[in-house]
Amino acid sequence: MPAAHIPGPTPELAPESAPDPAPESGSRSRSGSSRFLVAVLAFCGVVVAVMQTLVVPLLPHVPSLTGSTPAAASWLVTITLLTGAVFTPVLGRVGDMYGKRRVLVASLGVLVVGSVMCALSSQIGVLIAGRALQGAALAVVPLGISIMRDELPPARLLSSVALMSSTLGIGAAVGLPVAALVVQNFDWHTMFWASGVLGLIDILLVLWFVPESPLRSRGRFDAVGTLGLSVTLVSLLLAVTQGAGWGWTSPRTLGLLVLALVVGLLWGAYELRTTSPMVDLRVSARPAVLLTNIAALLIGFAFYANSLVTAQMVQEPTSTGYGLGASIVVGGLCLLPGGLAMVALSPVSARISAKYGPRTALALAAAVMAVGYVVRFFTSHSLWPIIGGATVVAAGTAIAYSALPALVMRSVPPGETGAANGLNTLMRSVGQAFCSAVVAAVLANITFRAGGRTAPTLHAYLLVFLIAAGAALLALAVTLCLPGRASAAKAGTVGKEQAARRRFAEEGA
Repeated sequence: MPAAHIPGPTPELAPESAPDPAPESGSRSRSGSSRFLVAVLAFCGVVVAVMQTLVVPLLPHVPSLTGSTPAAASWLVTITLLTGAVFTPVLGRVGDMYGKRRVLVASLGVLVVGSVMCALSSQIGVLIAGRALQGAALAVVPLGISIMRDELPPARLLSSVALMSSTLGIGAAVGLPVAALVVQNFDWHTMFWASGVLGLIDILLVLWFVPESPLRSRGRFDAVGTLGLSVTLVSLLLAVTQGAGWGWTSPRTLGLLVLALVVGLLWGAYELRTTSPMVDLRVSARPAVLLTNIAALLIGFAFYANSLVTAQMVQEPTSTGYGLGASIVVGGLCLLPGGLAMVALSPVSARISAKYGPRTALALAAAVMAVGYVVRFFTSHSLWPIIGGATVVAAGTAIAYSALPALVMRSVPPGETGAANGLNTLMRSVGQAFCSAVVAAVLANITFRAGGRTAPTLHAYLLVFLIAAGAALLALAVTLCLPGRASAAKAGTVGKEQAARRRFAEEGA
């Protein structure tokens, strides 16, 4: 079968060799192992997501274990956020251009190297460097979604993408209790060895079961655009994550925000002029894509509040009047039912998206998350209601994370799937960064003395729940403004025509 064509004088995608990009035949014609493709890619996503939260239970002990300071220890989380934010859209674009499986394997290889570095050292500088490499592997999720779009028949696509997208939440929910068990019962390096071994297994499974898609997006790699995007993201996220410690009006914080603004504006102007941009801002500015990314930011904010405060709240001492004095293992296990709910609900979300559209699924998800935080607001005095409220929020997150890539894919041409989903995943990460800053500010400033120590008040936690519920309701409002199916389809056709014209200009140049 010839390559798919789009309106205009040239095809949108460049096959490496006699491709059959039609999803109905995709991998089934190239590999007898396509039934394992979804399981392998989802496993990769879970491993990467577990890695993101791996060090959270370890953070209070890092200064004594490494001879460092609490501020230095916090970089074990911050650095993965920074590198993940930079590499997720970049590697998504590289995958579209040079091969998604190839870039996926490289990302997992970087994860393995970072894990081994952390496993072999107790020096804080080496640990931070290793965590930086681990963070770059977050691009695995949008790359996996892109591979699924290329390889799976339509009947399996929505449910498979839903599962792949949900692995970010599933891995986070599973990773916390598992890491807490390791910290409590084994040498802390063990969890990095385990992360490295799992990454290596992922690489072997991908090489064995995942075919390389012949679909390619034409053009040259935008090095200037990549640099501009990296500087903008790093400056913004550094200011957001470190602002509380440095002071929100300190020269460092304000300087980084100004740098992010100036470089971001220059980067945007450059991207609009270049023929092969790192991020196609014209595509990203379409209402269907722009509003989906804004919703992703708000959903990321609302989701992360649940992960940040649940374990900490139940571990607060009983002297606070609301804390349960639970262990770090119990605190982590409070999130496990939510992780299981995400596994169970990802196919449900796919069915909702297939029957009623992903916009309806995302609106429902945002509403469920808001309800979950209302439950948490009124039931934060005993363990099981806390777990119940956290699980409701996780259920909403599962539906949202499943619907977001479906909204993206219906609004962009196939050759931009990796970059577009990478940008959407980036927006979730930015939302999580803002959430982390807000939660830290609230819990650090609304405190009292209890049992000889300073602790957040119950009202501080309740305020976090209200803020997160507000973010979920804003996501609901944004979702309701998304164009319907007919408008999205029209926008996708326009996008294909624009891609054809851009490629024609590239070839003419």
